[in-house]
Amino acid sequence: MRAGSRASTVLGPRSSALDQLFAVLFGLFLGLAIWKFGNPVILDHVIFPPASLTEWWADAWPTHWSNWILLPLVLAGGWQALTGKPHWPATSWLWVLPLLWFGWQLLSAMHTVDAFLTTTTLWQLGGCVACYFIGALVLGRERALRWLLVGVLAAFTFCLVRAADQRLFEFSESRKMLLEGQQNGWTNFPPALFQEMKREGTIINSNGVDVVNPAMLARVAKGRVMGTLVYPNALAGVILLLFPVSLALAFNETRQMKPPIRAAVIALTCLLGGLGLFWSGSKAGWLLALALAGVWLFRLSWSARLKWVMLATVLMVGLAVFALRFHSYFTAGATSVGARFDYWRAALQTARQNPIFGTGPGTFQRPYEQIKSPAAEMARMAHNDYLQQFSDSGIVGGVCYGAWIGLALVTVARHVWRGGGYLQFGLFLGLLGWFAQGLVEFSLYVPALAWTAFTLLGCLLRMSSNQFDKGQATGYAGHAL
Repeated sequence: MRAGSRASTVLGPRSSALDQLFAVLFGLFLGLAIWKFGNPVILDHVIFPPASLTEWWADAWPTHWSNWILLPLVLAGGWQALTGKPHWPATSWLWVLPLLWFGWQLLSAMHTVDAFLTTTTLWQLGGCVACYFIGALVLGRERALRWLLVGVLAAFTFCLVRAADQRLFEFSESRKMLLEGQQNGWTNFPPALFQEMKREGTIINSNGVDVVNPAMLARVAKGRVMGTLVYPNALAGVILLLFPVSLALAFNETRQMKPPIRAAVIALTCLLGGLGLFWSGSKAGWLLALALAGVWLFRLSWSARLKWVMLATVLMVGLAVFALRFHSYFTAGATSVGARFDYWRAALQTARQNPIFGTGPGTFQRPYEQIKSPAAEMARMAHNDYLQQFSDSGIVGGVCYGAWIGLALVTVARHVWRGGGYLQFGLFLGLLGWFAQGLVEFSLYVPALAWTAFTLLGCLLRMSSNQFDKGQATGYAGHAL
């Protein structure tokens, strides 16, 4: 077999210039989502449009803006898919289940207890399905995927740099500024900034005096970073999703560089991702990262004994760091763990009471207001994407979503483990970690996270359908990723 023929077999047909242009544009859009649309969609009504150049750059944008940017891209992607004679790359269940799931969301919406929350959520869930199909039908060739990743990973890098800036500079400066303002009666604050901080809840009125919200001071004191996303666990989610493929590219795409430059690229990648996860303070994120490291170790072409030794070493070091990092949290009673159990209990109870259509997409907070434990804090989301499907859209909605994600991950795992290259394996690890985090978080409802994840899932599904040359697969097995 000639070298050119072999490459064609491994990588699939060469993408057209139009495919590459679309991949660049879609990647830039997903990058913009990571930068500006990192809030859950149900909070859209409290996110105000930017009013100055500084706000345009520094603040989050209303999440519904993302719908109007995504819509023309979906139409363009649909046109490309139709004109390109699309061929579904896997079992038909992997296109039936997402359509059935979203169709059931529409039926559930007709029985919602809050039309505003449901309408907002339907746009988000519809975007997930659209991104998945665009990934599978348009962006799933390796050349197009690489162009897509340019915008995505650039925004991911910016997010990590932003997180580092928060930890090293911004939080300490903000705390000092707030305390000085409180002591001086806020006379040094511009009126517009003062009113904005009151509107956001950073400054509250206590006994007729404007003071710093104690919760805000406590958050700043903890130093948990969130980058460009809604809160620290969301940052952990994007790290779980994109750090593995970043490492794969850093190790494998720098082989032709001079050793000092290659070492600097790898070190900077590891430093930004590792510190970002550590500073996020995400307990689940840290444990999932250890689990993903174990999956990676067992794919290497090492002896079984060496793999087990390395796995034991990684677990001992990782769990020791975990114990030291979160010692005070567990000493204080691990309150967030207890709170999540109450959310999950409420989600199951709501599903039992509304087994057919649930209470409507995005409406978990409405029944939770009525059935939460008296001592529990109010929550808007169930902090479990899978249980929330049962609560919001009933048994059919929950089963369809779980079956879709489970079947998709099993399908790509079977192909990637047997013969996927480093790029595919990095994507698979990231998706595995992100969907696992969905057991304790609400990332499905954040455009920056969900739309990126479902696009990459569709891409990986398409790439996994290619036939890989055994020699190529063997050659990848000993690589860093």
